[in-house]
Amino acid sequence: MSGRLAGRLIGLGVTGSIAAYKAVELLRLLRAEGADVAVMLTPSATRFVGPLSFAALSRHPVETEILDLLPDGRIGHIVVADSADAIVVAPATAHWLGAMANGLAGDVVTATTLATAAPVVVAPAMDGEMWSHPATRANVARLRDDFGYTIVEPVAGELASGQSGTGRLAELPAIVEAVVAAVAGRPVRATDAATRPPLVGPARDADLTGRHIVVTAGGTRESIDPVRFLGNRSTGKMGVAIAAAALARGARVTLVAVNLEVLAADGGAGFDALVMAAAVADFRPAATADHKLERGGNLTLELEATPDVLAQIARVVRGTDRQAEVTYEPVVPRPMLVGFAAETGSLDRAADKLRRKGVDLIVANDVAEPGSGFGTDTNRVSFLAADGSREDLPLLSKREVADRLLDRVARALDERDADAQTGRQEPARTELA
Repeated sequence: MSGRLAGRLIGLGVTGSIAAYKAVELLRLLRAEGADVAVMLTPSATRFVGPLSFAALSRHPVETEILDLLPDGRIGHIVVADSADAIVVAPATAHWLGAMANGLAGDVVTATTLATAAPVVVAPAMDGEMWSHPATRANVARLRDDFGYTIVEPVAGELASGQSGTGRLAELPAIVEAVVAAVAGRPVRATDAATRPPLVGPARDADLTGRHIVVTAGGTRESIDPVRFLGNRSTGKMGVAIAAAALARGARVTLVAVNLEVLAADGGAGFDALVMAAAVADFRPAATADHKLERGGNLTLELEATPDVLAQIARVVRGTDRQAEVTYEPVVPRPMLVGFAAETGSLDRAADKLRRKGVDLIVANDVAEPGSGFGTDTNRVSFLAADGSREDLPLLSKREVADRLLDRVARALDERDADAQTGRQEPARTELA
């Protein structure tokens, strides 16, 4: 992207002024100059403008809390402080000016500004009497004269109080010009994208409205005795991320979880897609003791294979028996079935699971890889589809993996319905028991 700020990362701090809504347009103007922009919001700013608009326009996580971590575990506001070519705070309230002048890091914007060596541009906005108060003037003078900050002073005009005076946020082009001047002649601080805040996926449309998505999450427990069980390391984070992403895209969601709360549920048994993200046990004790087994010596457990629930559902959907013979009416419209394959060292077995289970898509990952195992906030997965295609994704947040998966689900369901209409078929719902 060309422009006077091309290649630059600009940190945009927004504080709790009624002029905060103008920061969205300021972000757009900075982007038009070629800047990469990372946004920080004080708690009071979030009451005027929500993080979603800024995240959608900036393609970066929006920092709202000092202690928040990025998906890769880095401290969000420190990453912005270390990699930004300039920090611009617009609008800056009288409260923020006072906190900053005295080094009080009570919010993510002051914390970022205190932690950075980049030039800082401040554009105050407040009531006229507040702007002219000696305390405010002293704070502004300290930021300008002692800290070297560029102050883009407010202009005269009608204020939020209904009065007229000097206190309105400066015109946005003037703030952009101040940012351009602040970085002029300076080298780009962070040329490696890996050192900057990570990119997030684009905002998704409500493309699952009217769809019913069933998601399973967590690990199963197979009883040994009334006290002990065989389990696995699944925490349910991936399934919860899928359920939350589906809800955000307008779906009606049923989350079937182990040791987790249900996000949304209803009494209907029909669904448009089933995403089996739960780690279901492959084996269970052949016999369960009805009393606690006493400790002493070695214990030998005989295990037996558990039923393959997803494969059974796939046969019901297709109307086939174990020999793949069609023996009864298939489900119409056919729901999409997605399975998960947690492997170690290689994903070679995932293709066989796709064929054996008879599902539309397998999401496979190597749980032994750092950042891709159980309990992490990130995942590196591969999509293996029934048509033989494979897509390998980079390490992403589990929410982004969820949205990439739901992109495929939404597209497949739209194609299913379009095919039914083209074939002049009336898609009659068949409920699954």
